[in-house]
Amino acid sequence: MTQQNLPTRVLGTQGLEVGAIGLGTMGMTMAYGAGDEAGGIATIRRAHELGVTLFDTAELYGMGTGSNERLLGRAVAGFRDEVVLATKFGFDLTDPANVGAALDSRPEHIREVTENSLRHLGTDHVDVLYQHRVDPDVPIEDVAGTVGELVAEGKVRFFGLSEAGPDVLRRAHAVHPVSVLQTEYSVFERAVEVEVLPVVRELGIGFVPYSPLGRGFLTSAVKPAAQYPADDMRSWDDRWQPGNYERNIAAVEALTALAREKDATVTQLALAWLLARGEDVVPIPGTRSPDRVAENVAAAHVVLTTEDLARVQEVLPTGAAGSRYPEAIMPTW
Repeated sequence: MTQQNLPTRVLGTQGLEVGAIGLGTMGMTMAYGAGDEAGGIATIRRAHELGVTLFDTAELYGMGTGSNERLLGRAVAGFRDEVVLATKFGFDLTDPANVGAALDSRPEHIREVTENSLRHLGTDHVDVLYQHRVDPDVPIEDVAGTVGELVAEGKVRFFGLSEAGPDVLRRAHAVHPVSVLQTEYSVFERAVEVEVLPVVRELGIGFVPYSPLGRGFLTSAVKPAAQYPADDMRSWDDRWQPGNYERNIAAVEALTALAREKDATVTQLALAWLLARGEDVVPIPGTRSPDRVAENVAAAHVVLTTEDLARVQEVLPTGAAGSRYPEAIMPTW
């Protein structure tokens, strides 16, 4: 498709405006095998050239070392004021052998992580600060209050939550306005449609789908789980396991046929489907490839008709075969 300007969208009611498609940077340093710093920087800079303004990172993505945030900070140093940098707190990363298993959203820890993120990103403020996962041991009112203080101090511009349910959203929003909720959402994963999206819209909160391409399954370049190395999450992701894999491949093939009719790729179809869910939705597909960024951005210009959306629904009426996380780490609302 011919490249056109990327339209913008407004997330929440506090003034957060970003390009209609963002970029997730997690896979540049974790979860998909060895990282490639030079490739990551090139991808981020290409995204900026194409109009992407929302760049998503997290303390967790550097496994406690800050590597992901530093990569992003170096990449955007020449145009920092033209982009929106989003990062996250909420994990206890003190045990390298058990990274991601323990939560910590104590106010003092939020402040510590935020100061580290500012240093790693090379900036004096974070545009969006998310709680990465809800911490059952810390009242969400305390979390919202602490982020509100950071906003008042000029270190943070907007407050976000990730994988939060309706009750947490309401309680947090009552203390300090929540501008955006980030949760997994795609044609493969539809759970947010039942209870979460209605509350987000009632409260005027923007929605940022992560893993909008089914962790890569909707790119048409997939292999069975056994063919991925152990440090690639697709080796254990339930959607790649025997039985589920074959059913999901069949669904992608059906979606690919529909995409061809639209002069689009299946990736672009999946992103266009998300954009069609509402003007308050901004997906953040992750990639290490500048060419893939261009493909993703072009999805903003794929127009899906009511008939197209109905056909997608027929192919995947309830989402993919297989769970999005193992039960032990499944977010609960």
